[in-house]
Amino acid sequence: MIKWFILALFVVTAAYVHYRGRVRHKFFRQALDHSTFFAPLNTFMYAFSTVPNTPYIDMAQFPQLQVLKDHWQEIRAEAVALFGDGKIKPSAQYNDAGFNSFFKTGWGRFYLKWYDEPQPSALQFCPYTTQLVKDIPGVKAVLFASLPPGARLPRHRDPYSGSLRLHMGLITPNDPACFIEVDGERYHWRDGEAVMFDETFIHYAENTTEQNRIILFADIERPMKYRWAQAVNRFFGGLLLRSAASPNEAGDRTGGINRIFGTVYAVRKLGKRLKQYNKTLYYIVKWAIVVAILAWIFL
Repeated sequence: MIKWFILALFVVTAAYVHYRGRVRHKFFRQALDHSTFFAPLNTFMYAFSTVPNTPYIDMAQFPQLQVLKDHWQEIRAEAVALFGDGKIKPSAQYNDAGFNSFFKTGWGRFYLKWYDEPQPSALQFCPYTTQLVKDIPGVKAVLFASLPPGARLPRHRDPYSGSLRLHMGLITPNDPACFIEVDGERYHWRDGEAVMFDETFIHYAENTTEQNRIILFADIERPMKYRWAQAVNRFFGGLLLRSAASPNEAGDRTGGINRIFGTVYAVRKLGKRLKQYNKTLYYIVKWAIVVAILAWIFL
């Protein structure tokens, strides 16, 4: 009985996640998307959130973040220096599970913090921004992110709804041809301007200009209606995401997920080779594994 209740809970919440918003993945893509496996937890976050269930969130609801806009030029100066030194870059190893697929088109990053204390390299190379964000309540993760000319990040949902995403333009084309689209609503970055959105809506980004784009990228804790609900959010946020920490330089912390990601990705590469060889066989094997796992759990 308990197993069937859990299965029903997953089905109902997964359906809610799928039909939430205007833009959706195809059924089979959504069925195996990470947002489906997180659906019960994410639905809890949506139900007790104090912010509206919309793709973009009014920055006025987060007055503590005004300090970032007030000091955007100082933050930009550190980003310019980092980029000039080649430190805002893709990971050279399979140690960034969260953003690994973005590296294919040249997307780069430099982590200041990730659900923990600042990375040692951030304290060394961008002390001003690192200290600034460390003192702001609710800021869980911060990085500089670049999107070079011609780069396009695929449509996706982020897995966990316990945070909201802040983007602040630092070095941008200031051009509608360099944009992010969240649930079908487009926004283009501008120097010194910030936008907040719910990253669990389907979104993608593209830069069709000839200029690089560098932003301050931050995860902000989703505010909840009750203190107990906020405590649940903090518990799961720390449990699930702290292990996804990725290093910038030797000596930085690497979370547990990323310590084993290279091994996991080796299996994924075998799957990709099978898909190239015979796409039909690939999907047969993939769904056979899924059905076998479900049968093992529920039968």
